[in-house]
Amino acid sequence: MTDGPADTKARAHRDHHPAFPDTGTAPSGLIGDDIRALRKQRGLTLSDLAEVLGRSIGWLSQIERNQTEPSIQDLQKISRQFDIPISFFFRNSEAPAEELGTIVRKQNRSALGSRDSGLLEELLSPDIAGDFEMLRSVFAPGAQSADKPARPAQEGGFVVSGQLDIWIGGHHHTLGEGDSFQFQNKTCKWRNSGDEPAVVIWVISPPIY
Repeated sequence: MTDGPADTKARAHRDHHPAFPDTGTAPSGLIGDDIRALRKQRGLTLSDLAEVLGRSIGWLSQIERNQTEPSIQDLQKISRQFDIPISFFFRNSEAPAEELGTIVRKQNRSALGSRDSGLLEELLSPDIAGDFEMLRSVFAPGAQSADKPARPAQEGGFVVSGQLDIWIGGHHHTLGEGDSFQFQNKTCKWRNSGDEPAVVIWVISPPIY
């Protein structure tokens, strides 16, 4: 069987970048949008990020406009800068063109955070360049966070299963399955005092990842 256009593109990209992960896929077609959104959410200018990467402003501008594609080494540097896994940039690599930017299949969710931290999150939104993002947050039993300062975002959530203690603006609330919440520009911390993971669908506007 001969290669289709997507196979040919992926193989050519791997041949050009020998260090390409052995996933059989190429990065998401929205990779430039992702990088621009991450940069802006962190309050960095094109000049700031280009300096960190050791690249020119013109090169980074082309990347963000999807006019050229970064190497794996560049993506590794960008991932470290934004403290995200490099797999984040490959989450849509196998999606058909008509689903890009619209649909996220379960197997293509991008994992953020770690089990060691007690909080494992998956990005449910197809990208982070819009007005809000959706996350599936899983809080491990016994895990808790430190006090998080208020951030310029509106946040809300729905508890799918389990129980979660949450402090919003210093006020304590115990939330169970089916409960929901919303707040803006307030401090927040959480603790899972139960014996099972707490699963929460979390919505944040504007995106922070």
